[in-house]
Amino acid sequence: MGAERQELAAQRALHAFVSAFVDELARSGVRNACLCPGSRSTPLALLLRKHPDIKVWVHIDERSAGFFGLGMAKVLREPVAIVSTSGTAALNFAPAVVEARYARVPLLVFTADRPPELRDVGANQTIDQTRLFGVHVKASIEVPLPEASKEALRYVRMLACRAVAEARSKPLGAVHLNFPFREPLVPIDSGSSTQDSPREDYRPYVTTSQAPGQLTQDALKGLAAELGETQRGLIVCGPQDDPGFPSAVIDLAEALGFPILCDPLSQVRSSGHACPLAIDTYDTLLGHERTALSLAPSFVLRFGATPTSKTLLSYLQSLQGARQTFVDGGEGWSDPGLRTSSVLQAHPRLLLEGLCRILGQKAEPGGFATRWIQASLVARGALVAALEAEPAPSEPWVLNTLPQALPEGATLFIGNSMPVRDLDAFFFSTPFRLRFLANRGASGIDGVVSSALGAAAALPGPLVLVVGDLSFYHDMNGLLAAKRHGLRATVVLLNNDGGGIFSFLPQAKKAEHFEELFGTPLGLDFCHVASLYGLAYQKPATKRAFMEGLKESLLAPGVSLLEVSSNRDTNLRLHQKLSLAAIMALESCRWDTNLP
Repeated sequence: MGAERQELAAQRALHAFVSAFVDELARSGVRNACLCPGSRSTPLALLLRKHPDIKVWVHIDERSAGFFGLGMAKVLREPVAIVSTSGTAALNFAPAVVEARYARVPLLVFTADRPPELRDVGANQTIDQTRLFGVHVKASIEVPLPEASKEALRYVRMLACRAVAEARSKPLGAVHLNFPFREPLVPIDSGSSTQDSPREDYRPYVTTSQAPGQLTQDALKGLAAELGETQRGLIVCGPQDDPGFPSAVIDLAEALGFPILCDPLSQVRSSGHACPLAIDTYDTLLGHERTALSLAPSFVLRFGATPTSKTLLSYLQSLQGARQTFVDGGEGWSDPGLRTSSVLQAHPRLLLEGLCRILGQKAEPGGFATRWIQASLVARGALVAALEAEPAPSEPWVLNTLPQALPEGATLFIGNSMPVRDLDAFFFSTPFRLRFLANRGASGIDGVVSSALGAAAALPGPLVLVVGDLSFYHDMNGLLAAKRHGLRATVVLLNNDGGGIFSFLPQAKKAEHFEELFGTPLGLDFCHVASLYGLAYQKPATKRAFMEGLKESLLAPGVSLLEVSSNRDTNLRLHQKLSLAAIMALESCRWDTNLP
């Protein structure tokens, strides 16, 4: 009887400890948790599942779960919990944790563990989980063994609040809590009040608040005066996800008459605020030497993460006399070209709004901005004409034509490697609002399917994922979530049977071993994948069929897979043809490089 009473007391203490933690997560605003089956994580799994304010998403594969939670957190802009059992299962969260760090996504990582006495003694499914994710998490905390004392329950409530606050604070990222649990692992509610003392009115045990960084009024006036006197000013917007940023940066551009080079992931190209100063063909323009020379700025004001375009990055690095200023909103230093001359640590949108208040009314674009606008229209016209002349769907054409099919408010999740580059080069500005998402923190091709489905789970409207065949193959496990959770999304699979981006790199000139080491053809028939996971499947061979299939999929329930076949060599030649068409059009223009 003594042993039974001890076991019952341990189960009640386990319930009190973990339920206090879970309750405090909910009080702090956590609404979603991605769980993977496992024995050691039983206390977390059961009590998260029982909490009325937290929705549990069960996944079989930890890597898919990690990226699903990441995609959901991207959309919600709030922490999502991912939970695993002990051992190597926890390590499968690592790619998503790394992406969360570099993409600035709030993530709560909870790993169950063996108790201290079972570590490093040969116990089954036991590895060293202390600081498991190294520098890639903002904090790594070893949670004490569960107990029901007043001090322990106060501590675990504080710990939940602290974890959420850490994940939300700038720069956003992942927080890891490692929970050692002794057997028995099934918690039992004592049915009576515990020594726990939660706050009244469902307030968190510890509340936190953050004040956004702002420049002093004198510094703001000084910057406004400097910008107002600049005749060849340029704004560069990299990836960011503040919904208020696009209209604010457009207001500043119009107040100054500055062109904006806007990466699609900056949300400026399709913000619902049409602006001729928003330049979307810079990747093409800056690849033409004479045009690039005529468009050289004297002042660059940069926002957001590192832009996608390598051509743009090289151009910014090549500028010799231009002052380059970067606005760091707390997301971290971003200067891969090592050309930044000053960094402003301030909330980007508040900075923009403050500058607009000082500058006042709109300015007419001068010769410099007009030249950018005219060159962009010339390049865009040449690219669109060349794409329309192609008889069959192609990778660039798919990205270029998406604005014609996507409804207002849709979300486009873009895969890495070639898709995001084609998005940058060929997806032109639209007069209606779209949201762009991608895993551009570490820019890996793994986990993209799961991230997109996690985003779809949190979105009220339609989502389209555009992904390459290698990236799709890497994360086919993630498709199980579509069926398990009744998700809606459209997956556009650009299948060039291998690593298409390598055809654009110097490795392609070394024909020997290229296919084996870099091209890596898969030779897979993806219709069987669609059948396995219960996806609607189409393989349109014409442009019309693609457009009809895409529009149909946006209205259909479940997840649809549209496969567009491509050829890597043909795709390379098409990109070269498009570039040549734009260059020939730009060659016919005569820009006066002496204009202000």
